[in-house]
Amino acid sequence: MLTKKIGLLLSDELDWPDAFEALARAYNPTIAYKRQKYQVEVERIRIHPFDLRAPTTYHLVIDRLAWWYYQPREWLKKAALLNDVYLLNNPFTFQSMEKHSAYVAMIRLGLNIPETWLIPPQRGPDTQKYRTTVARYQDGFDLGSLADFIGYPLYMKPFDGGGWRGVSHITDRESLYRAYEESATTVMHLQKGVDDYDVFVRALAIGPQVMTLKYDPSQPMHGRYVIDHNFLDAEKGREARIITKTINAFFRWDFNSCEAILKDGLLSPIDFANACPDIAITSLHYYFPWAIKSLYAWSVFCAVTGRPPQIAMNLAPYFKIGDSDMSYDEKLTAYEKLADDHFQTEAFTEFHAKHLSHLDEAMWHLAQTPEFDHILTHTVRATFPPHEHDRFIAHFRGLLAFWVQAEKP
Repeated sequence: MLTKKIGLLLSDELDWPDAFEALARAYNPTIAYKRQKYQVEVERIRIHPFDLRAPTTYHLVIDRLAWWYYQPREWLKKAALLNDVYLLNNPFTFQSMEKHSAYVAMIRLGLNIPETWLIPPQRGPDTQKYRTTVARYQDGFDLGSLADFIGYPLYMKPFDGGGWRGVSHITDRESLYRAYEESATTVMHLQKGVDDYDVFVRALAIGPQVMTLKYDPSQPMHGRYVIDHNFLDAEKGREARIITKTINAFFRWDFNSCEAILKDGLLSPIDFANACPDIAITSLHYYFPWAIKSLYAWSVFCAVTGRPPQIAMNLAPYFKIGDSDMSYDEKLTAYEKLADDHFQTEAFTEFHAKHLSHLDEAMWHLAQTPEFDHILTHTVRATFPPHEHDRFIAHFRGLLAFWVQAEKP
């Protein structure tokens, strides 16, 4: 019997790791694959000094930390290059997680990215070198005229994004100049806004598994995901899933979310580089069990089958399609083929059916246990003020009970 070890590289979150570990304990299959039997262990990773030549016992790491903490990021790079550890996500393309590169690449692929400009920071570092460089080489520009050219409404947001940080809704010159002044030294995008849209779509993807969700960004975090299974027709649902898979396969991201706006039949991706997508139980609620079992299934598949680290990008096939005279729909179909090849969608589907056939049932039972309820109540108490605990515990219990009823085997 061989053991495959999944490592969890974590920050301050507890809900999904607790649920992931609980599912691993409850399910814990022995998998017979290619004349060998495997078991899977899950362990939380500790952070400490490391020898660059050191071996590791991990076969796969789910990374939720390295997007902002550089020391473990460098350990991940070492683990991939030296130890052949499979990583969710790829630390070598985190630079593209700064939104800007992702926008540019997807424009070349022909996706409907809103008009977007990169503007110089409102002010730079207080150094003579910066002042001299700007005086010699940086062209002056009229921000108001640029905004008029793009057209209101607009969004001003940091080129590197992250958790809605520094995003301003711009409706006129007054709000434009105020937002630019507040941006200080941050390099900003100025992007054409899409107001009065038909629907805001947020797709959560784990490997080839994609769940498209109706999203309301005007609500607080616990109310943004709307339970609605028919908010997109079949054509737009397919488009949203393909766009998400394409972005992830292109950048070698396994675990990412993609936001898009649908207006007048046009689906426009607006934010699709999220190294640490939201999967909190108090955010996803009804959809939380899907996220946990999907993350477990993809991790087990990659670990047991020995899927090699996917750290090198292969841009040429995508650019060949993007630069062609294919129609938009033909490009989507071609991109989906590339993405499915990258994610081994057919092999994963067969593996899931053969070796993880009872996973859905295991998750369904787990969601009804006192252990799962403790994860929920503990998270609510850590997230909301005391006077709201009883209200939100009842609220989220009701939503999860609705999932249990809907998913009954």
